[in-house]
Amino acid sequence: MKRSSSLAGAVSPPPLKRKVESTATKSSVASFFTPTSQKKPEKVSWRIVNKSLIVGKYASDPSASEKLDSTRRRRVAAFDFDSTLISTASGNRFARDAADWKWWNGKVPERLKQLNSEGYQVVVLSNQKKISLQTEIKGGRTESKSLTTFKEKALAVMRQLDIPLSIYAATQADEYRKPRTGMWKELVDDYDLDLDDRLDLKGSFFVGDAAGRPADHSCSDRDFAENAGLDFKTPEEFFLGAKPEQVIRKFDPTSYINGDPDAAVTPTFSKLHPLELVIFCGSPGAGKSTFYWKYLQPLGYERVNQDILKSRPKCIKVAKEHLAAEKSVVVDNTNAGAETRAYWTQIAQEFKIPIRCIYFTSPPALCKHNDAVRAANPLLNPESRTSLPGIAFGDFARRFQEPQLSEGFEDITKVDFTFQGGDEAKNVWSRFWV
Repeated sequence: MKRSSSLAGAVSPPPLKRKVESTATKSSVASFFTPTSQKKPEKVSWRIVNKSLIVGKYASDPSASEKLDSTRRRRVAAFDFDSTLISTASGNRFARDAADWKWWNGKVPERLKQLNSEGYQVVVLSNQKKISLQTEIKGGRTESKSLTTFKEKALAVMRQLDIPLSIYAATQADEYRKPRTGMWKELVDDYDLDLDDRLDLKGSFFVGDAAGRPADHSCSDRDFAENAGLDFKTPEEFFLGAKPEQVIRKFDPTSYINGDPDAAVTPTFSKLHPLELVIFCGSPGAGKSTFYWKYLQPLGYERVNQDILKSRPKCIKVAKEHLAAEKSVVVDNTNAGAETRAYWTQIAQEFKIPIRCIYFTSPPALCKHNDAVRAANPLLNPESRTSLPGIAFGDFARRFQEPQLSEGFEDITKVDFTFQGGDEAKNVWSRFWV
């Protein structure tokens, strides 16, 4: 359809092919046709924190400074974004563009405005890993398309609500991504809620769709709320008054916390020969290195680790040097399959010494949790290891064969993971991280 060359002429809209829920308001339409010189200052400001977290703050009256009543504690009404406040108008899983959205339910905008009138600080906390910030990180002047699309969609939502509202969007798998609490800590700092006990945590809540129900893609929203100490509801419960559904958590770290640290079972392992070779077998994050430093290093074993030495040939070379110097060796690698372990049984035969295996039985969910905790907390990461990609765990699972005595091992010691540590470490480890 050609556009009319006359601004004063009437323009007929194209025929509607299907009925969709309109997200336009009188104010947004009026703003679109208002000349730039006559428009009021924009009500939203954006910033990026640590090259990772996007923060947008909308002020319903940007000319007025936000005044907080210091005599009362603030309540926060926090919400996930997609599939909680909005959904795609197209019905696609992911939005096609900035205009492809509608309210998750018609009750959503009215309920949010009501919360604002009741004194709640309304905020959005959303994981948005598909947004790329690489252009900004590299110093470019042009935003990535994904960032521009997100900001346009978020601004359209903010304009329709027209209440004071902040949105926090985590774009990386780091401290800000739910269920981790980095976004919440940033929010508390932004609103000075950490001063003089100004936050009414018990009166605050979080609403999200990733709730651990059978049909949900994850439990990250429910886990985030628990980490932050917030009451949690699903969108169906909060907006529609639905009854709570069954929750299935694939992993709960508290199940590995022993209430009595003195009652924790210490794995039995002792050195049986003046010179021997010990190999570990277990997934990344299964606790292998921790086990070495706590139980085997004091017994005088030298450690060979491929993360440090970078290649198997280098590991073999160093292990042989230690054995030649009559020093027992621990091979602290995953050693997932029999083919890999055969390299070490052959070396044991070459040196005519016994070879033993320690098998770490930790399940995949626990290993991913350990990896995430380790990467995010210097307190529990003495070797400063970075977070592993998901493929590292998948690759181990694909190659894994449970070790057998028939491979040539003198014995196989199984180690089941049980958390051991002080109160500070326990507090960190028992949160949800993935």
